[in-house]
Amino acid sequence: MEILLFLHIVGVVIFLGNIITAAFWKIRADINGTPSFIHQTVKNVMLADIIFTLPGLLIIIVSGILLAMQAGYSISGVNWLTLSLILFALTGIVWLAILIPLQRKMIHSSYQSINTGAISKEYKLDSRNWAIYGITATLLPIVILYVMISKGF
Repeated sequence: MEILLFLHIVGVVIFLGNIITAAFWKIRADINGTPSFIHQTVKNVMLADIIFTLPGLLIIIVSGILLAMQAGYSISGVNWLTLSLILFALTGIVWLAILIPLQRKMIHSSYQSINTGAISKEYKLDSRNWAIYGITATLLPIVILYVMISKGF
């Protein structure tokens, strides 16, 4: 059980660490305003999702299921575990349905901005939406982390 808990925590660190760090670097690139720098950064945000966020997510899911089974936790009724799972699913929906498509659009529009030398209105709109939904997809796991640690109900 200790190794599973360790893996679960490692998964959370990788997952949360990457989503927070990726947002930091993207914001810095947008502030810089250089089209080629922005393009490289948004491509790296997508790459970091593949290298870090996705594996962190898989480690969290597998280790979490095994930990819950070993401990005999129930997912019936509303408790800290079911709330965490609902919020985790909501985070995944935001990430898969909104953030990933926005990242792809930002990669495309930032590439076109390199050719024109100016950041496009399309990129700015997508970037703003990415920030709004990204805040949601970052705050939800932080709330989950609190609920999982406190097990308040």
